Amino acid sequence: MTDTSLITPVIGIIGGSGIYDIDGLENKAWRKVTTPWGDPSDELLEGTLNGTRCVFLPRHGRGHPLSPSHLNYRANIDALKRSGCTDVISLSAVGSLREELPPGHFVIVDQFIDRSFAREKSFFGDGCVAHVSVADPVCSRLGDALEASARELGLPVTRGGTYLVMEGPQFSTKAESQLYRSWGCSVIGMTNMPEAKLAREAELCYATVAMVTDYDCWHPDHDAVSVDMVVKTLFANADNARSLVRNLVPRISAPRPPCEAGCDRALEYAIITAPERRDPALMAKLDAVAGRMLATS
Repeated sequence: MTDTSLITPVIGIIGGSGIYDIDGLENKAWRKVTTPWGDPSDELLEGTLNGTRCVFLPRHGRGHPLSPSHLNYRANIDALKRSGCTDVISLSAVGSLREELPPGHFVIVDQFIDRSFAREKSFFGDGCVAHVSVADPVCSRLGDALEASARELGLPVTRGGTYLVMEGPQFSTKAESQLYRSWGCSVIGMTNMPEAKLAREAELCYATVAMVTDYDCWHPDHDAVSVDMVVKTLFANADNARSLVRNLVPRISAPRPPCEAGCDRALEYAIITAPERRDPALMAKLDAVAGRMLATS
């Protein structure tokens, strides 16, 4: 039976390096959210933008105290889901692996290669096994809206590209950078995995705006990437990112039917553990991210 009910969007925004708040929010307040997975990176900034409820989370915390490897990705996504978010926009600083994607350029990525290895990557596990599809890891509807907003603002933007997620916190060696270029990757960063996978498990529509700060270390005519180089460009990008969010929200604020790509139904056939064999303790922790399915099974 087709679901014809309309969804009132609540927009979650994850701010990457250099983006620790969102301009233009009305009735805004920082709120602590408790999750069964531990503490998220920071309190969540809630408010409205053009009448649409928005929830902002600084990925690294205000003042940037948290490194990519030590982020509590599960708590971050759970906190957004628990706060009622339906759509999540990830703003992320990245290095470029392509000549045609210079510093200051925005890339609306559509694929990831996950090379992270020191992170919890799923809400599920022993006691409740689930396998979601991440063949298409970002929501095309959100990607369309992001592209339209960026072009309306005159921002330098490319639609489509593969984001290589490395563990960090160190930057790449030249050999690694050249390897990732040979794989056809467009940009490289440290944070969007397992974030995107967890968003899919939580049945959230998710999209990434990758903001180029440097050419990594592969480019023969540019110095090896340094923190100074990254910081200088990322703060220049931050104002453009905030403008992009302000332009985007009205585009995706109208009540809408369920996602055509199925992002908000990703768990429909994913949970394979029989109800009588599920671990009650894990079931309790899944109340927000998987509550829709667990209530019916």
